[in-house]
Amino acid sequence: MKKTATRLADGRELLYYDARDDTVRDAVDRRPLDAVNTASEIRRDPLLGDAVAVASHRQGRTYHPPADECPLCPSRDGRLSEIPDADYDVVVFENRFPSLAGDTGRCEVVCFTSDHDASFADLTEAQARLVLDAWTDRTAELSRLPAVRQVFCFENRGKDIGVTLGHPHGQIYAYPFATPRTELMLRSLAGHQERSGRNLFDDVLADERADGSRIVLAGEHWTAFVPYAAHWPYEVHLYPNHRVPDLPALGEAARAEFPRVYLELLRRFDRVFGTGEPPTPYISGWHQAPVAGWEGWDRLPVDRDAFALHLELFTIRRTSGKLKFLAGSESGMNVFINDVPPETAADRLREVASA
Repeated sequence: MKKTATRLADGRELLYYDARDDTVRDAVDRRPLDAVNTASEIRRDPLLGDAVAVASHRQGRTYHPPADECPLCPSRDGRLSEIPDADYDVVVFENRFPSLAGDTGRCEVVCFTSDHDASFADLTEAQARLVLDAWTDRTAELSRLPAVRQVFCFENRGKDIGVTLGHPHGQIYAYPFATPRTELMLRSLAGHQERSGRNLFDDVLADERADGSRIVLAGEHWTAFVPYAAHWPYEVHLYPNHRVPDLPALGEAARAEFPRVYLELLRRFDRVFGTGEPPTPYISGWHQAPVAGWEGWDRLPVDRDAFALHLELFTIRRTSGKLKFLAGSESGMNVFINDVPPETAADRLREVASA
């Protein structure tokens, strides 16, 4: 992998990740852009204790442009975009409309391919590996920023999810705090260790493998399963079989196997509701341990290596043509009601395996 850093016309950082070491990237962003003006702030809810990012400037972000005006396509044929070059493998750049910026963190966009009409599931294994390498590099780099406490690499796919750009891409949020979801996991991890002396993540993975009814896909280095208490109708968790706290800690064998396993999962998601359906909307995200400098480690009787890197993939579609809406119980009280038994979801995801 070759990494090339440059700057966009408004000063934002852009990084090319190329499969070939001899690739030259010297295109210049010639757009007449004003400097980015953000007004992001973090506010704490005094009752719940969680954080809310207030970012009013995001109201002006690009919303469903025509394909020939996509800002994530390469710059070509006289049309200038966020990517100055005429082609690319993988690109990462600072979001022009970030939810987090400066002392409140950082937001980046990850373009998986220059092909506007593709999706992640259409990538080759080599292309998916390059995306994994980019996620890993950005996790390592962002974790070194003084304000950053946790790095979250994720993809939103589909208009039903709320995606405003159709080009295959994801995002990276570098938070100035550990997220509430992660803090809940860490408290459960600490409690389980105090009660049993064992690691909760290891026990969850071992129990799922022993039971087998919710296993969707098992490789030599990765296991994918529908969790016992899945929140979403179709939800899969993907764990490396050897526990590591974050992407940079993954071994080469696990990195090499990941593209095959993950691409198969995404392709099954696109088949789960049958032929003739539009592409399945989904959210996919990496859960990583907070950075070593996170102040919360002093409050917990666990060390950072006790956390288990894992990916969570789920769709908001509950059946053909119908969405799972977060109504009163889910939105009001955070108590999920799942319409599809996890064992049934796992059966279906096994049924639609590639031939």
